[in-house]
Amino acid sequence: MFTSGQITFGIVFFIVFVIIISFMYVKDKGMHRKNYKGVKWILLGFIGFILLLFIIKMTLKS
Repeated sequence: MFTSGQITFGIVFFIVFVIIISFMYVKDKGMHRKNYKGVKWILLGFIGFILLLFIIKMTLKS
């Protein structure tokens, strides 16, 4: 299905991609902490809303 050259390219590409993404994440970590301080509360709000909808659905179903 794939030639050995394509498999080698895919593996090397994946490794280099992961290294670059990791390096950029570490580099921008401080900036993300400053700019996205309250984002965890937004995530908890979305999860809570989804759970509330699920509970309402299960309550009305039975």
